[in-house]
Amino acid sequence: MGVSVSQPATSDHFNGERYYNPTLPQGFVPSISSVLKLLLEKRSTWPKSVPTTAIPKLNEKLASNDVAVTFVNHATFLLQVSGLNILTDPVWSRRVSPFSWLGPARVRQPGIAFDKLPSIGLILLTHNHYDHMDLDTLTRLNQRSAPTVLVATGNKNLLRSIGFEDVHELDWWDDIQVNPALNITFVPTQHFSGRSLWDRQKSLWGSYMLHHRNRLIYFGGDSGYSSHFSEIRQRLGPPDLAFLGIGAYAPRWFMKPMHMNPEEAVQAHQDLESRQSIGMHFGTFQLSSEPIDQPKIDLEAALSQNGVRGEQFVILGEGETRIY
Repeated sequence: MGVSVSQPATSDHFNGERYYNPTLPQGFVPSISSVLKLLLEKRSTWPKSVPTTAIPKLNEKLASNDVAVTFVNHATFLLQVSGLNILTDPVWSRRVSPFSWLGPARVRQPGIAFDKLPSIGLILLTHNHYDHMDLDTLTRLNQRSAPTVLVATGNKNLLRSIGFEDVHELDWWDDIQVNPALNITFVPTQHFSGRSLWDRQKSLWGSYMLHHRNRLIYFGGDSGYSSHFSEIRQRLGPPDLAFLGIGAYAPRWFMKPMHMNPEEAVQAHQDLESRQSIGMHFGTFQLSSEPIDQPKIDLEAALSQNGVRGEQFVILGEGETRIY
C-alpha cells in the first residue's frame, strides 16, 4: 500500500500542538466540570442483558461489486469485499474503559463470536476513544491474522506498541490504495480524541470513504452534525452505502457537538445523498442517558417527518448479514 501523509505546522484543524474542529470554537473539548455535571444527570435504566439472536452469514458468494455487511455491535461491522475482510472500530471486550472492573459494560454479546471471525485483512479505526479503539481486541486480532490498520494521525505509535507492523496514519483527505479494487479516503468528522485527561486532542479523529470498484461506502465513526457531510458528498460523491451514528445523544447540552441524534443522522443521510444508510452506535454500551430503544423509536419518527422511506435508512440486528 502507498500513502502520503504530511502534517503541516498548522492547518484548518491543527494549531501546531492540538487538533480541533473547524466547525466548533477552536478550544472545544468537554470540560471536567461538564463531565462531572453529566455524571449527576438522571439516566434511564438499561437491562443487564439483551439476547443477540441473528445468525451471521460469513461465507456468502459475492459478485465482484458486492459488499457483505455484518453488524457486530456498536460501531463494529464486518465488511466483506472482493475476498478482503474488513473490520471497523472492532470491540469484543466486556467493557469500553481503561479499567477491566469499571466503566460501560456491554449488554449485548457481539453478533459474531471472536473465534468465528474470518481472517481479517484490514482494520479501520476512526479515533482513539475506548469504545472505538479497544487495545485488547486489537491485540487478539493482530495475533490472529496481522492485518493492516488505518488510523487517524497521532495514533500510529500506540498501535505499534501492541505489536502491529503495517499501520498507516491518515490526515483528513488523505488517500490510500489498499488493492487494485479498493481506494480509501480519510475524511472529516466533528468529534474529539483522548484516552486520558492528558492526551486530549493530541491525535486526530475522522471517518472513511471506501471506493470499491465503482461503488462508494461511507463509515462515519463518531460525529456531531455539521457541514462536513455536505462537503464529503461534494468532494467525493454520494455514497451507495453509509454507516451513521444514531445513539449516545442525550443529554443534548453535552452530547450535541460530538454525537448526532437520529433526526440529525437523517439530515446527514440527506446531506450525503446516501442511497442506503445503516444506523450504528446504539444499544450495546450505555454511554448516555437515553433509554436503550429510544434511538430506534426516534429514527423511525425522524424518517417519517423528513419523508425518507424506512428501507433507505435501516437498523441491523447484531449478527445480521446483508449483501449490498
